[in-house]
Amino acid sequence: MDAMPPTTEMERAYLEKDASYNGIFFVAVRTTGIFCRPACPARKPLPKNVEYFPTVGKALAAGYRPCKRCRPLALDDQPPWATELIAEVERDPTARITEGDLRSRGIDPTTVRRYFLRQYGMTFQAYTRSRRLAGAFSRIREGGALDDAVFESGYDSHSGFRDAFARTFGATPGAYRQSPDRECILLAWLRSPLGPLVAGATSAGVCLLEFTDRRILEAQFTTVRKLFAAPVVPGTNEHLELLREELAAYFAGTLRQFSVPLIYPGSPFQHRVWDQLLSIPYGETRSYEQLAAEIGAPRASRAVGHANSLNRIAILIPCHRVLNKNGGLCGYGGGLRRKQSLLHLEQSGDRKQ
Repeated sequence: MDAMPPTTEMERAYLEKDASYNGIFFVAVRTTGIFCRPACPARKPLPKNVEYFPTVGKALAAGYRPCKRCRPLALDDQPPWATELIAEVERDPTARITEGDLRSRGIDPTTVRRYFLRQYGMTFQAYTRSRRLAGAFSRIREGGALDDAVFESGYDSHSGFRDAFARTFGATPGAYRQSPDRECILLAWLRSPLGPLVAGATSAGVCLLEFTDRRILEAQFTTVRKLFAAPVVPGTNEHLELLREELAAYFAGTLRQFSVPLIYPGSPFQHRVWDQLLSIPYGETRSYEQLAAEIGAPRASRAVGHANSLNRIAILIPCHRVLNKNGGLCGYGGGLRRKQSLLHLEQSGDRKQ
């Protein structure tokens, strides 16, 4: 179980229903089996019956179900200050927001640091720095002047920019200008009713989609870096913007087929499995045995299951549509409750057609 020890500030925020802590932690009640946001309007239980969790995923994994009053799985689980900071960075990635700036706005820098580490795997300062460099990367690849990339990215000197660029992308800006076909994997964080997702895309299409609380997420970043021989940095492109729109429509029950291009390198066998997953119709399921038979390898159901577990593009390559031969949910990297929710969404939507 991954409950976290409560601090005095967490207990205060929960007892006072402080909405600014929504998304920072979640509160679970042992006697009811329900977990809530800190600002939940429900009557507070005895402190001895309360557990605290850092993410929705941890609370779900511990066996708690979401509260129907405060809806901790809903899309608005991000603290307002985090939404404002991210929007500000997107409007102007060159902006320098210091810890002093955060304090002047009444935002605790330590809270910001912890939130970004948990949700994005990096500190807020690392997020903004990577976002600036991602913009510079795009300008350089498009043939823009190096001087413009340096100063538009908020750097005061060529040497400081060159060192930061090389640390992030593994090569100097000049090397990228000479080889414009060098790739970069852009990362965007998306919100969903089942918790936050991180998506990665190259210029060719989406190559990664995972729930951010998955323990193997860092390993997935390492894998795509090696597969594409490319750095991974925050940013966006047309594929990620389309993915954002299509996921919203999917969770709203109005989209059954994704059109965003996918890119998923792997072994020939893995490709056969992943391609077959893409052929499972919306609202339907298959067993591992059926999947193995469909790819012409009826004795390879165990290998099919392993390839299924290595899928790096959740939801879009629908590994959640695979069940065991008795119809049980079996495993799912994002957690069985999410798998159940995805199947319920699709099967409900299919019946409405």
